[in-house]
Amino acid sequence: MEEIKETWTLTTKRADFNQISAKFGIPPYIARLVRNRDQVTEDQIRVYLYGTLADIPDPGLLKDVHKAAGIIKEKISQKKKIRIISDYDVDGVSSNYILMKGLERCGADVDYKIPDRIQDGYGINIHLIKQAKEDQVDTIITCDNGISAKEQVEYGNSLGMTIIITDHHDVPFTMEGGVKKELLPPAAAIVNPKQSDCPYPFKKICGAVVAMKFIQVLYEACGIDPSETENFLEIAALATNCDVMPLVEENRIIVREGLRRMMKTRITGLEALIEANGLKGKTLTVYHLGFVLGPCINSSGRLSSAKYAVELLLCPDKKQCDAMASHLVDLNKDRKAITEKGVRDSIAYLLESGHYKDDIHVVYIPDLHESLCGIIAGKVRERFHHPAFVLSDGLEGIKGSGRSIDSYSMYEEMSKIKECFSSFGGHPGAAGFTLRDRCLEEFREKINESSRLTEEDFTVKVKGDLILPLTMVSEQLLEEIRILEPFGLGNSRPLFLARDLKIRSLKVIGKNRKVVKMFVTDANGYGITAMYFEDPDLLLGKLENAVGKDQARAVLRGYRHQVYLSRAAFQPDINEYMGRKEPQIILKHVEFRERG
Repeated sequence: MEEIKETWTLTTKRADFNQISAKFGIPPYIARLVRNRDQVTEDQIRVYLYGTLADIPDPGLLKDVHKAAGIIKEKISQKKKIRIISDYDVDGVSSNYILMKGLERCGADVDYKIPDRIQDGYGINIHLIKQAKEDQVDTIITCDNGISAKEQVEYGNSLGMTIIITDHHDVPFTMEGGVKKELLPPAAAIVNPKQSDCPYPFKKICGAVVAMKFIQVLYEACGIDPSETENFLEIAALATNCDVMPLVEENRIIVREGLRRMMKTRITGLEALIEANGLKGKTLTVYHLGFVLGPCINSSGRLSSAKYAVELLLCPDKKQCDAMASHLVDLNKDRKAITEKGVRDSIAYLLESGHYKDDIHVVYIPDLHESLCGIIAGKVRERFHHPAFVLSDGLEGIKGSGRSIDSYSMYEEMSKIKECFSSFGGHPGAAGFTLRDRCLEEFREKINESSRLTEEDFTVKVKGDLILPLTMVSEQLLEEIRILEPFGLGNSRPLFLARDLKIRSLKVIGKNRKVVKMFVTDANGYGITAMYFEDPDLLLGKLENAVGKDQARAVLRGYRHQVYLSRAAFQPDINEYMGRKEPQIILKHVEFRERG
């Protein structure tokens, strides 16, 4: 298989870096990194570096939010029974928690229901509405779902129920005369910033943040200090990061503030989950949200019931929370093992079938646990840098999830072939669906036929921030960079470039041989450890393709050779071992060459 193509560029955006440095008290190179992240005006730079909750837009700007709050306030006063119906991922669990706590604080008679991933599928459905009616529920409020539930809302209306939608997913649409027409469900109120006529200025918030803003407005309507919703910031931060929202503008403020508060959280269940993962007393980062805590919550919705995760967050008893958190950690370990096998099987399927040559990768593994399709699609997307759909057999037919690349709007492209689905929904970057009548090959054919992707779209764009001498890698450098956190989508961790690094040693290490460790030196002989945590086979294949089998073998065996990293894109790091701290670099992209 051919290597993934890469283009390398050095970002060279212009500004008076010395002036920015003096104005905001940061080193000039940090000013350059800030400018590279498209912060131009003084106010943008101020909010980026030092933004506070006061910089977040007024939640009252959300379309229908006052209408929704008024309806719920009236239902509370009438002692009507209210039910929350959420999604089963981290964002859904978080949204559910926020609405439960907020509505209880307002005196509501409220309970919640999370769809079973296997039995119910995504979002509100007819069965859940029927069940709510049988339970004498008057009002349903959705969170992190509902914007696509036109038929379901119509059914609820026919039963005399009140349904309020809070969501953040893309609004379904149809094209009429080349004009996009939104297809909104006939709910009593719809709170979703993605509506075209919603004046809320920032559209890229997650479902939990939408829920938090709704509760802010409800608190004000009920005479409760809206600032009490700051108690939800830890959970909103968790959901924002785990739902892969861009860490810009208010999302950046929410995640930064949420992480700060999480260190001393008063949410007993969250505290127990932090402790169960060995993180008590440690400085929490977005890594811990996205790759430690979030997956534990997700595992409940994938392999068990997401209700378990909501119960953990709502539970006030420490001993009970400790047991529940331990169970989620164990579930996540099981999820990891199944996922790793699914990734291996998916890559093998694409290579053996030749479908890796398709623009859009469609993988069908019948016995794969359907809840893991999205995670595996993300890994497949990373491996080939193509949009990827992973499908498996569900109770109602073939179900799947997709993960995309920047140049491919998954939801819009799927909307062009609606006839292939009995149901679907999602974002530009991700989607979930059920195929109609098991039309797997029709789906594969049509989704590829409609593709307008080019070779450039499949090329990984390596964008370096600065050329950084290895001698600058230090604790001080890392401390100065920390002002740019939190890092994530839309606010990438700084990527530095270096050239012509001599490889003094290269070894594949680790229990499962998944890490490459090098020692490299620059032109002046300064040496540093360089770690590579991506796929070792990809790196070794690139090495062999660049310098040939003989030289590659010489490098691996420690024989004399003339192999260099002609270019390296890296992130600085400090390795702590046995009380010692040593600078090192984490390699993200490399190019090899042989010096003659």
